Amino acid sequence: MGLPMNRHSKHRTRTRRAHHALTVVQVTTCTKCKTEVLPHRVCKVCGTYNGRQVLNVDKAVGKKLKKSAPAKKEA
Repeated sequence: MGLPMNRHSKHRTRTRRAHHALTVVQVTTCTKCKTEVLPHRVCKVCGTYNGRQVLNVDKAVGKKLKKSAPAKKEA
């Protein structure tokens, strides 16, 4: 297992870590429903992208509800 020959100074270590800072997530607003959306992605609320309806949200939500609902057992 390799070990460093000499100790790195604090300056060298901190200079390397200068690029490790976190950035804030950039969000835009949906033109139709005014909710916050990540850029270049379909709005999950109304299903529009670039001013066009590309996703039928009612159908997708109905599918999710059907999957998550527990099966009813009749006695």
